[in-house]
Amino acid sequence: MQLTKAEQPTMYFIGVTTTKSSIMKVFPEWAKVLGIDAVIKGIDIAIHEKPEVYREVVGFIKNDPLSLGALVTTHKIDLYNAAKDMFEYLDPFAQAFGELSSISKLDGQLRGHAKDPITSGLAMEAFIPKDYWKNTGAEVFIMGAGGSAIAMGAYLMQEKFRGNYPSKIIIANRSQPRLTEIERIFTKLDPGGIKFEYYLTPEPGQNDEVLSRVKPGSLIVNATGLGKDRPGSPLTDNAVFPKNSFVWEINYRGDLKFMHQALAQKEKQNLHVEDGWIYFVHGWTQVIAEVFHIDIAPYFDELDKVAQKYRA
Repeated sequence: MQLTKAEQPTMYFIGVTTTKSSIMKVFPEWAKVLGIDAVIKGIDIAIHEKPEVYREVVGFIKNDPLSLGALVTTHKIDLYNAAKDMFEYLDPFAQAFGELSSISKLDGQLRGHAKDPITSGLAMEAFIPKDYWKNTGAEVFIMGAGGSAIAMGAYLMQEKFRGNYPSKIIIANRSQPRLTEIERIFTKLDPGGIKFEYYLTPEPGQNDEVLSRVKPGSLIVNATGLGKDRPGSPLTDNAVFPKNSFVWEINYRGDLKFMHQALAQKEKQNLHVEDGWIYFVHGWTQVIAEVFHIDIAPYFDELDKVAQKYRA
């Protein structure tokens, strides 16, 4: 990890394998559309790094005049826990969920936002039919208990959806601390009318067992990171997806094994299989709007069209 003084306005991508991301090719094209004179640089950090590493990165961005902000992926919770005291402003989602995906500056303040409850919702709205949960009584099964899983639950439990909640939200994760934390957050958010189940699934095949009990027509999500920065899937090849389900691989690059497992059953089980592309576009454009203080909505369709050229 090399942090060198920015020579021109710079936005950073804090991740694990940032050079492999399409954003490195997409951002310069987006900058032209938006009229932004800026560059993007990646900062690669090992998963679950020491707190001092996260503090070093946040301190660098805070104190370097031409370093304008960053999008954070994978490290959303760890970075928040390590460096939250370094921010003058943290939005309500960041404070409530203990994670952040956006670092920006405004009026001398270093600002942190958790954008995922917004971006995951926009992504879901692109493929889940309106009033789907009310009309079907279907469930949601999310593998992973990190920032993306928290954000999806927060989106689904909003008061404005009362009467249209999933009948059950099921979370499975391989480590207990994150599972305990997401249960704490969901218990606090619980609007009533939703059942919750939490499973510790460190061994291969345990997610398969949970999946076998999920209702037909449900939403099945890989929010583990497996298939992106690390190869593999949270399911084994023996897993069977419920009929008529929506299967969402929230990654758009990597080996995407989870998505390919679903595609292999698409016809037999009548599955709708979605990758993470639209989530990627919404995620980036929401943070860019914060970092550069612009309204992204009028440009969104054009930005999506430009980005499609670089889609693997």
